Amino acid sequence: MRYPEFIKPGDRIAFVAPAFGCNEEPYKSAFKNFTGKLEKEGYKTILGPNCYKDDGIGISTSPIDCAEELEQYYMSEDNDAIISCGGGELMCETISNVDFKKIASAKSKWYMGYSDNTHMTFLLTTICDVASVYGPNAPKMGMEPWHESIEDAWKLLCGKSLSVHNYESWEKESLKDVENPLVPYNCTEPTVLKGYVPDKEKNMKEVKGENIEMSGRLIGGCMDCLVGITGTRFDKVGSFLEKYKEDGFIWFLESCDLTVFSIRRAMWQMYEAGWFKYCKGMLIGRPLHFDEPIYGLDQYEAVLPVAGKLGIPVIMDCDIGHLSPQMPLICGSMADVSFKGNSLNIRMRLE
Repeated sequence: MRYPEFIKPGDRIAFVAPAFGCNEEPYKSAFKNFTGKLEKEGYKTILGPNCYKDDGIGISTSPIDCAEELEQYYMSEDNDAIISCGGGELMCETISNVDFKKIASAKSKWYMGYSDNTHMTFLLTTICDVASVYGPNAPKMGMEPWHESIEDAWKLLCGKSLSVHNYESWEKESLKDVENPLVPYNCTEPTVLKGYVPDKEKNMKEVKGENIEMSGRLIGGCMDCLVGITGTRFDKVGSFLEKYKEDGFIWFLESCDLTVFSIRRAMWQMYEAGWFKYCKGMLIGRPLHFDEPIYGLDQYEAVLPVAGKLGIPVIMDCDIGHLSPQMPLICGSMADVSFKGNSLNIRMRLE
């Protein structure tokens, strides 16, 4: 696994828009606030040509132009790290035009983003053998003041801390809007984590007060994107798993548009595709759509049957994904995970 050099003062940070850009409020003002803050602190910012474009469908502009920007800026020696401008809907069409062999040949650099950016963070790791950061997109880093999770993401990019933990509460309803683009997270809901372990018959049982530990290589992202990748020419998961099978894997997964049945189908598809081979545990983020159960199926039973087949522990409702805040995770890194009570700690290792 190749790990990029961490960001240091004076470095050049590039921004690209392979999914949505920052053409609208409140994202535009938040993005400008973040880049301005970086400039004041001595960093250099480089904006890709698509950052403020909005003539695409589900992405900033045409898939070809998005791919050209992404490839060009990753290959360039004129920047030291890349942060995505936003999530989106059709970054899958962007990667159809990306030459990942060229990217694999370039000097590695950190790429950070989440949601639709799974198409880059996940493929950088599984195709190019380069670690990436599943963390906040640029506009989120424009809030004032920074939430602890944003601090954690920046510390991670700078190499100042490779450990993260869950946060006390989460945001159900955002206060950010056109008139309040820099407002911080409105964390009103207490974080309640649930841990499950298999019994002898591989039935998943919730544990309370008991310690759950797992170690392995972190891999994952947004399930909405991952199921789209499954079985395509970009699916190199099988060879990736075989390369690092001695380490085992901890999958971190979250969802955006998926209903509970869509989540269950996604878990089935990844399982049947062999993606969970050598899996040692799962970290499941709060789904964006966590409405009432459908036909008796809730967010837990959408995941637990597959975990039971695998005989692995699962920690659910983690701070990962679309319901902020989110723990930044290094996709591809080794990790030691410890969970007890309502406390989740993840220590990442660059091995």
